[in-house]
Amino acid sequence: MKLTFGGAAGTVTGSRYIIQSGRRRILVDCGLFQGYKQLRLRNRAPFPVTPRSINKVLLTHAHLDHSGYLPALVRDGFRGEIMCTEATRDLCELLLRDSGYLQEEEARYANLRGFSKHSPAEPLYTVADAERSLTHFRVVPFKTEFDLGDGLHASFLPAGHIIGAALIRVSRDGRSMVFSGDLGRTNSALLKAPTKLQEVDTLILESTYGNRVHEEADPFALLAKIICDTAAQGGSVLIPSFAVGRSQDVMLGLSRLKRDGAIPNLPVYLDSPMAIDASELYRRHRDQHRITVAECRAMFGVAKMCNTAEQSKAIANSAVPSIIIAASGMATGGRVLHHLKRLLPDSRNHIVFVGFQAGGTRGAHMVEGATEVKIHGEWHTVRAAVSQLHGLSAHADADQIMQWLGSLRRAPRQVYLTHGEPAASDALRLRIKSHFGWPVHVPEHLESAEVPL
Repeated sequence: MKLTFGGAAGTVTGSRYIIQSGRRRILVDCGLFQGYKQLRLRNRAPFPVTPRSINKVLLTHAHLDHSGYLPALVRDGFRGEIMCTEATRDLCELLLRDSGYLQEEEARYANLRGFSKHSPAEPLYTVADAERSLTHFRVVPFKTEFDLGDGLHASFLPAGHIIGAALIRVSRDGRSMVFSGDLGRTNSALLKAPTKLQEVDTLILESTYGNRVHEEADPFALLAKIICDTAAQGGSVLIPSFAVGRSQDVMLGLSRLKRDGAIPNLPVYLDSPMAIDASELYRRHRDQHRITVAECRAMFGVAKMCNTAEQSKAIANSAVPSIIIAASGMATGGRVLHHLKRLLPDSRNHIVFVGFQAGGTRGAHMVEGATEVKIHGEWHTVRAAVSQLHGLSAHADADQIMQWLGSLRRAPRQVYLTHGEPAASDALRLRIKSHFGWPVHVPEHLESAEVPL
């Protein structure tokens, strides 16, 4: 059987793995490339195989770097089923529609302002494309085996990254291959720990934090100090945050800080319709997280929900110090851009990034100390303070990945490290090889390998 690494090789975005077994083609994840321009251009390139030739798609979870290319895949000819867990389907209904809308809006805005090199600027896909892709989704419960054809079977195992996130186990004749997707943390305040594996023959493992461990300091204690200091000088705190997963983590932390009197009673705004809808899904799928009903209620009551553009503009026009949570988490699009344009020039304000910033993204530029950033075709001076809190990442760090691997009762035949920047993947490769003595390889983009399955 042939496995081709169609994305997330040498980068943390564009997760796409193509399984070729006889005449069957299975695609695991179908993500967007984000960050550097040379990566984003891959979204416009022809898919590595003809979409119509793919029989099924299996999704590890709903984040756009794993699901965001699906509307284009369906538009270009894919006719099969997209298999995933229930929560992943529910989240994709939000994320893909929103992504299509943002693609259309960015193209419209580029044409209006004339800052695109293309005339006219065209969206990668549309809301209508996203709607069509959603008709292909089929839900499979966790730990339920289903048929892929050609003797292959698959199942989803809880991965703990966001609700619905899964490890994907593909098996045949007693041999198995597992895709980790994004592996969750063992000590998350919100989500349950990822499933521990006992055995696997071929493991495709993420390495986002392969060369780092999360800070031991309480990230919310650090956030509390930032909020207190910023409020004291009359500024506002803007938290660019992923609508799914990270926004809910931040609201849980803020609700606890307010409960304990650790921060002033500033207004808190969740300015992201998608994050608001995603928060409701976290209520619905309570079996997948750790917190009590009371904490769940407090978490979703801490912020004023801003659904409309008028509500978002009202925040922008307010002179009252506040805490604003807005998507996207890497400041690549969405309402957060309008808040950045307003808040960046004022040194009283503070921008707090609460997750990994992929190379080449606007967020990465800011945490690296950029003195100006380009938004909607115009340059904006960065005078506001900029911080990054690593402790809120929903990814397992290097130590947690090693602990998770330690549950295996025998050595895999092969480990492939993907979904990481080159330095992170190579550091984890060396660590696994040194500690366990297992064969480990970091594949390149579009590299293929024969898998004994």
